[in-house]
Amino acid sequence: MRLFLGIILGVLLTISVAYIDDHIGSGTSGTTTATVATDANGHPATTTTATTTRRPLVNWDVVDSDWRDFTLRARQTWNWLSGELRNSRT
Repeated sequence: MRLFLGIILGVLLTISVAYIDDHIGSGTSGTTTATVATDANGHPATTTTATTTRRPLVNWDVVDSDWRDFTLRARQTWNWLSGELRNSRT
């Protein structure tokens, strides 16, 4: 029993850490820096570096879709089993 409880808690902890990391830590991981220098004629020349956006660890849209499909199939199976049980009693 402890083994199953540990597995369930481990899965829940992993999912929650990934969710928190994706929603709190999302955004830009790079910074924009501007370097000002002069060219050969003495005019200022500015060089900038682009920011990079950090990708999430999990595609939560796919997880949502898969979860909805799973719950729909579970409900359909439960309803089918309930119907079979009712029919067997009559």
